[in-house]
Formats: sequence, structure tokens, C-alpha cells
Amino acid sequence: MSELKHVAVAGATGAVGVEILNCLEQRNFPVGELTLLASARSAGKTLTFKGKEITIKELTKDSFDGVDVALFSAGGGISKEFGPAAAAAGAVVVDNSSAFRMDENVPLIVPEVNPEAVTEHSGIIANPNCTTIVTLMGLNPLHKAFGGVTGIIASSYQAVSGSGAQGLIELEGQVNAIVKGEPLPEKKVYPHQIAFNVIPQVDVFLENGYTKEEMKMHFEGAKILRQPNLKASVTCVRVPVYRSHSVSVTAIFNDKPSVEAAREAIRNAPGVQLADDPTATPPLYPTPLDCANQDDCIVGRIREDVVLDNALTFWVVGDQVRKGAALNAVQIAELL
Repeated sequence: MSELKHVAVAGATGAVGVEILNCLEQRNFPVGELTLLASARSAGKTLTFKGKEITIKELTKDSFDGVDVALFSAGGGISKEFGPAAAAAGAVVVDNSSAFRMDENVPLIVPEVNPEAVTEHSGIIANPNCTTIVTLMGLNPLHKAFGGVTGIIASSYQAVSGSGAQGLIELEGQVNAIVKGEPLPEKKVYPHQIAFNVIPQVDVFLENGYTKEEMKMHFEGAKILRQPNLKASVTCVRVPVYRSHSVSVTAIFNDKPSVEAAREAIRNAPGVQLADDPTATPPLYPTPLDCANQDDCIVGRIREDVVLDNALTFWVVGDQVRKGAALNAVQIAELL
């Protein structure tokens, strides 16, 4: 490929698509030509990139002639339909949906965790689930420090922006109605009221009682860490927060961990920061507001688990639109 790349963004008008454009610009990715693709109803509209208005084109299977890298963020169905066509045209596809994540021929990559996997692609690379990415950003330094992780018990606290713009609209509409003493608007996104509430269901339930979202961390974590026997028991919860996911993690390791060694491992890891001082005033630990619109994930509340041997419990927070989706995809493109 030439030094300057022809980059296509499929799903350019969505929240992640817009964030991908921000990341490309802010990180000075070598874009020589930019093609923005979306549905027919968005074709003809414009988005701004580096001060230039770029007209959006309708996504078709013929959209990828001459494209070097195609960043997809338009949903699994669109990726399955158009991703192989983009790869056949010579582009390397970085896909943000779940369409190809568990395909044994498609690498699943978090650049700070398994960058070497980028050489294994055959035209398509998968971006992991946002909750998996945030969790592994905190877990991977400990996985390397303590002889490998063998099991995970986790609970996620996931922002409504993970449901797209409609999740934000539903939360805001319910809060406004409650404050004004008005009837709640019709629920369209969540099965229960999200305002001033938490909902222990993200995605649909499976036969084993877990949701699809919960099992993603189980399967994706094992693939990314190359730990086929890794097991993860996860509860995913939707919370009335606008942006950034938080995850409480208990991880079991082969070697006995220590809190100080864990803190040192986090301090030295790329893409993650340490905020962990319970003696500070106020106590120091990360919250979703600390990570909103930020590249790095933040880890705190590190402590030895009092139930399980060789285990640590910690809290990790990350912006799921940015590091959990758009930034990770752009970082994969940078690896290429």
C-alpha cells in the first residue's frame, strides 16, 4: 500500500462512525482519500473531516474499488453482506460488529493485548465487544504479571450510549418526565424504566440463563488471550449513565498476585492508567465521568480477593464509544 491510504468508513453517520472520523483526524492517520458510506437515506449528506466537507455515498458492494482500509460500524447484517465484498476488492476490513468475531479465520484484536494477531488476517479483522475491550485493558497487564488468568467473575455497569442515540433519548425523556411530574414516555429501547434504575439485562437471554452480551466476554476473552480454557461468569447491567462502561472484575491467576505488583503492572501498561488510593481525600478511584471522551481506560479498587485463592478484584472504566469501539478500530488500522 502507498504511504497515504484510501480509507472507507461504512456506517459513517452513526455514533461510532463519527467517532472513527474524530480518531482518524486526531491521531493524524495517513488518509489520502476518504470515502464515507451509509444507507441510501443518508447519501448526499455531508460530514466534516479536517475542515473539508465530504459527501456521504450509498453503501453498495461496488463501493470499495481502490480502498486500502475499510472501517465498518453499521451492524452485523451489513458487515456480513458488504464486508466480504470489500475484502474481495482488496481492502482490509476492520469490523466493529459481532459478525466475524468468533470466526476462527478472523483475528480478534485489542492492539495493546495481541497486536501480533494482525498478521493473521485474510482480509477481515474483528473489533471485540466494547465490554470485553474495557475489561481486557485492565486485566491483560495482570494476566502477564501473574502467570496467566484462569477464570473471571465480572459485573459490568454499561452506559445507555451503548444502545446508540435512542438509549440516550430514552433516558433523557424519562428523567425530564419524572422531574416535571409528567407521565413517562413509551419505552422503546429498554424493557424497564432506565431513569433512576438499573436493568440487569443487556442483550437477549440464551438457554443457559446468560445474555449474549455476557457470553461475549467468555468467548472473546479466551480467543484474544489465547487461553482456550478461560472461563468468564459475567453479569451485564444497564445503568443510567450517558457514556463510559465500568466493570467490576475478580480474576484468578496461576501465580499468587499482590496488590503492589498489580499496581505496578497497570502503571507500566500502555493505554491504561492507575487511579487507586483509598486513603486519599476524597478516595481515588475511576468513575465513568473520568473516562468520557478519553482514550485510556482507568483501573482502581485493586485488592486481594477474600474468597478465592490467587485472585484479585479490581474496577476498570473506559469510554465504550471511543476505546470500546472507534479508537480500537483505528488502532488496528494503524497496526496494518
